[in-house]
Amino acid sequence: MAAAAPSSARRMSHTQFIELLRRRASCPRHGEALHAWALKSGAASHAPVANSLINFYSSLPRPLLAAAFAVFDDIPPAARDVTSWNSLLNPLSGHRPLDALSRFRSMLSSSTVLPSPHSFAAAFTAAARAASAPAGTAAHALACKIPSAVSNVYVCTSLLNMYCKLGIVSDARRVFDGMPQRNSFSWSTMVAGYAAEKCSEEAFDLFRLMLEECPSEKSEFVATAVLSAVSVPLGLLMGEQMHGLIVKDGLLDFVSVENSLVTMYAKAGCMGAAFHVFESSRERNSITWSAMITGYAQNGEADSAVSMFSQMHAAGFTPTEFTFVGVLNASSDLGALAVGKQAHGLMVKLGFEVQIYVKSALVDMYAKCGCIADAKEGFDQLYEVDIVLWTAMVSGHVQNGEHEEALTLYARMDKEGIIPSKSTIASGLRACAGIAALEPGKQLHTQIVKYGLGLGAPVGSALSTMYSKCGNLEDGMSVFRRIPDRDVIAWNSIISGFSQNGCGNGALDLFEEMKMEGTIPDNITFINILCACSHMGLVDRGWEYFSLMTKDYGLTPRLDHYACMVDILSRAGMLKEAKDFIESITIDHGTCLWRIVLGACRSLRDFDVGAYAGERLMELGTGDSSAYILLSNIYASQRKWNDVERVRHLMRLRGVNKDPGCSWVELNSRVHVFVVGEQQHPEAENINAQLRRLAKHMKDEGYHSSSKLSFDEELGPLAESHEEDQLEWISAAYS
Repeated sequence: MAAAAPSSARRMSHTQFIELLRRRASCPRHGEALHAWALKSGAASHAPVANSLINFYSSLPRPLLAAAFAVFDDIPPAARDVTSWNSLLNPLSGHRPLDALSRFRSMLSSSTVLPSPHSFAAAFTAAARAASAPAGTAAHALACKIPSAVSNVYVCTSLLNMYCKLGIVSDARRVFDGMPQRNSFSWSTMVAGYAAEKCSEEAFDLFRLMLEECPSEKSEFVATAVLSAVSVPLGLLMGEQMHGLIVKDGLLDFVSVENSLVTMYAKAGCMGAAFHVFESSRERNSITWSAMITGYAQNGEADSAVSMFSQMHAAGFTPTEFTFVGVLNASSDLGALAVGKQAHGLMVKLGFEVQIYVKSALVDMYAKCGCIADAKEGFDQLYEVDIVLWTAMVSGHVQNGEHEEALTLYARMDKEGIIPSKSTIASGLRACAGIAALEPGKQLHTQIVKYGLGLGAPVGSALSTMYSKCGNLEDGMSVFRRIPDRDVIAWNSIISGFSQNGCGNGALDLFEEMKMEGTIPDNITFINILCACSHMGLVDRGWEYFSLMTKDYGLTPRLDHYACMVDILSRAGMLKEAKDFIESITIDHGTCLWRIVLGACRSLRDFDVGAYAGERLMELGTGDSSAYILLSNIYASQRKWNDVERVRHLMRLRGVNKDPGCSWVELNSRVHVFVVGEQQHPEAENINAQLRRLAKHMKDEGYHSSSKLSFDEELGPLAESHEEDQLEWISAAYS
């Protein structure tokens, strides 16, 4: 029930009414009571009273715009003055921009009033929020006919902001250059406009111009806007220059500027510089910590991200939603399920779990850590699932090697009428590539065309990879050539396709073309190039590229690069050189390099180096069952039956089991998976019969399976007693 107006209200003048309403602007009940008095007394039709009521309703924490409309519409058209219109236009421009533009047009058609500078400012704000360039330019043209409008700094700033928000920075700059006077908001708006359009040089030049023309205008807003414009690797030099200007002009006193510097260096991949700013900062807040955590996570330094999160928590800072996204992404990269679960518990405690992008990061973390069931539980609990979460789940299945499940989930999403994003399509294409499913991949290609997704990142690269992985290099190359603004990921996808399909020369030619186009290769590029050298036996070229990545591009070799070099040497029969190379490596390489040598020794029958590599693997406690099998075979071929039994006993003791081999084939748009020893397939009997016929045919043609390499003679009691199950064991390993 509305509060009763005071009895003295009956004798209030309009001025007293307006003042009383202003004093009680925060109390809706008092305002409604005064409105009732105005209606009863007839004062509501008086423009100043009505204007104050419109301002009252539109200024509430939760604006009552319907009530404001009603008050305005009750004013006789002839009594409406420019303040009446502006009282309505100002709140509408922020909350309901299309209605604001409609009311502005009604104002223009009125013969009783002309728009004021504030009317135009509201129209420009509405046009920006409604993303309506035609409405904005029309209002600008009209404002140019009214001198008081175009000379007003408030109007000019609103016009400048409109063009920047619409992305028309050329018109924004013309407005900026023509402004009779500028303030810090004008400068920061123009710089932010350039930043939004990635015009980093223009933003930086404008900042320097501001320092020259207005040395007293030390605006942290302008500085942060410039830093956001140069937060890309190619703008690092500009960012460093900007850092120098910030220090010189004393802008480091602002924590927002320090935060922007941390973000700029992090996005440029310079975490050392970011940490220096962080360490020397006079004041930190949750955003500062979050910027460091996110930067570490995005730059592959997941350990540092998790460590920084622990320090933040110990320092008593409350994480933000961006903090959680960063630490969850870091947990995903590390496979650190325990850390991810701890972050999840804290999220629930602080109430961040319900936010959709945090939930997406959580689902993604569980999926990447192999906990698909937990990821699916979180996914299924949501009443409303957006495309981001669908993508996280599809991607999670792909990352866990569950390509069929990924395609099944994608089909479910498609059936529910969800329009895929570029990332969803890319994940689906990766699933197709993972099992060489060409027909489903072609269907996804059709959807790319249907939804107009184009071939930009990440779609083009994923589509090119899908065709290449399915052996269709012609279509893969066709897609690659049509990718606009090809980045290093696109080049890596096609180079990898050629390399994996045995077209090493084509891969190397593409690498040279990539360099000529000015694309800077990354670590993945050199992995693909070294793989191509390995397949072609190009030892010298391999060493050349291995040296090139460090010498010319400043890339530090990773484990994958060392593995490629070991593979190059091993395939070329240079097993002793491969052994010496491994022992010269200073980074922790675990077991994978010795595993490569061991596999090559089996093919090349170099049992001495093979035994050495195998024993190194045993010392390192490998869980790779094939290493035990290979070493056992090597000892068997040397008649070292005690060692054979020792290796087999060690395998049993450590609980290492051989995962059955599998293969798949696509037939009639369906992927059929076959597992060694499986009898569940409906056509198992016919399949096995056909395999036996093929085996006999191969034997008749003179082909003998390499699985019998070590046991083609009865060399001792152990061989006699175990030959049959050893053959089955080895056959399973290489089927």
